[in-house]
Amino acid sequence: MSEPMGLRSGGELLIEALRTHGADQAFCVPGESYLAALDALHDAPEIALTVCRQEGGAAMMADAYGKLTGRPGICFVTRGPGAANASAGVHIAYQDSTPMILLIGQVGRDMLEREAFQEVDFRRMFGQMAKWVAQIDRAERIPEFLSHAFHTATAGRMGPVVLALPEDMLREQVEAPRAEPYRPVQAHPGPEDLARLVELLSAAERPLAILGGRGWDEASCAGFARFAEAFALPVACAFRYQDLFDNEHPSYAGDVGVGVNPALAARLREADLLLAVGARLGEMTTGGYRLVESPEPRQSLVHVYPDPEELGRVYRPTLAINAGMKAFARALRELTPPAAPAWAGSAEAAHADYLAWSTPPEGQGPGVDLGGDLGAVVGWLREHLPPEAIVCNGAGNYTAWVHRYHRYRRFGSQLAPTSGSMGYGTPAAVGAKRLHPDRPVIAFAGDGCFLMNGQELATAVQYDLPIVVVVVNNGMYGTIRMHQERSYPARVIGTDLRNPDFAKLAEAYGAFGARVERTADFAAAFRAAEASGKPALIELVVDPEAITPRDRLSAIREQAAAKAGA
Repeated sequence: MSEPMGLRSGGELLIEALRTHGADQAFCVPGESYLAALDALHDAPEIALTVCRQEGGAAMMADAYGKLTGRPGICFVTRGPGAANASAGVHIAYQDSTPMILLIGQVGRDMLEREAFQEVDFRRMFGQMAKWVAQIDRAERIPEFLSHAFHTATAGRMGPVVLALPEDMLREQVEAPRAEPYRPVQAHPGPEDLARLVELLSAAERPLAILGGRGWDEASCAGFARFAEAFALPVACAFRYQDLFDNEHPSYAGDVGVGVNPALAARLREADLLLAVGARLGEMTTGGYRLVESPEPRQSLVHVYPDPEELGRVYRPTLAINAGMKAFARALRELTPPAAPAWAGSAEAAHADYLAWSTPPEGQGPGVDLGGDLGAVVGWLREHLPPEAIVCNGAGNYTAWVHRYHRYRRFGSQLAPTSGSMGYGTPAAVGAKRLHPDRPVIAFAGDGCFLMNGQELATAVQYDLPIVVVVVNNGMYGTIRMHQERSYPARVIGTDLRNPDFAKLAEAYGAFGARVERTADFAAAFRAAEASGKPALIELVVDPEAITPRDRLSAIREQAAAKAGA
């Protein structure tokens, strides 16, 4: 039975609840609307507070924490514009199924519904962007609301929770019962489901597994790898979930996402059984819902997912299994593979296709005329970085080189938004380095992507976090230019960028800065960045013509123009 904690302010109750539920990090931009909570954090040194430069960066750091730990990332922001800035990170957490709790200072309760200074109804603002949005109007209910928030953020399909905190409520002195720590709830597969899975696998000739989603940990990833070995299954990873399966494992087939390997796309299209574990099978993973057709896939579909509402939402599965990733991976240990599977050798063939696809060409890519060859740079980093290195990126065409040529060898080594949000890489790297100071953390960002949250390099400097940010500079919003040339060839507007000297900008922040214009100079610049012991930025100048690993921008324009004139 819960015992009252004595007279406490709402701010003290809030921080006590965070401690109860195991929060050890929080990210914020301070605001007068939650000063009472900030004051209570002064007496909670076990919660490391990272003060950021913009609320979007703070929310993205909290998202990175949630991705790496499976526990809710905690973010504090102020009302109105602070919450609006943070919404970018909340949207990422929602689409990426990341556990997060956003705590927003709110106007006093006596001012509500008057459009007071920076007042927003957060239930309406975040209603479609979070699993649960609420306002705590009575301080004695803080333990109840926080318990609900932690359970909701981690149950089923994980995601963000938003709680508004009226500033007078945080100052209020009340007695409240003490809550016990939350316990994550996870569905388990039934014996009938597992028996049917073996039956479907035994009847298959061309099975393929796709891993994705949240709720995994190192043990569950290792458990699925053992299952894949025993059943000789080829295993692919969904868009931006490449760290769920060792990319050098002989069963790894590659990632199913933007710019998918044509050989893997054909393997997926021709599969007779698709085992999707944790993946939602969204637009990016299914090639715009064409590789897997809705509502009746050509493939027999076994869909394993932690939330029953997702099962059957887009695709009618042959077998739907409502289970968490950890529970499902444990259950797989009991399954016996067929003696002579019809698909024997397909995993090795799929891995050979992947190795060929993920090996950068030497001097043959579209980016060798001017500036650095991004394929060669990523290939060098792949050999240079240890398996535990964390590689982060935002959104843009530059990510195609990272996803294709880097090989993720360990769970928790990739931070990338499946929502396709720009500006993610730098704050994610800061959040990751704050959590794992002993692991190398690298961020890739386009020139447009970096300047959306590049100010968080100042946060890295403030906390002595030696991340390395590689800014890929092609002088434009490359993805939009590519689509522009395909749809409106030679009618360029709104996509050119005039950039600062990124290396000097880094130095102004107090970080290490270097500019690389030739591929051969990158290795020395990167080693110098590491040796500096400081946060670092390397500006990599690349040929604007190198719009994808396979395509030149002028060729796209010429093809579009020819098609329009036909």
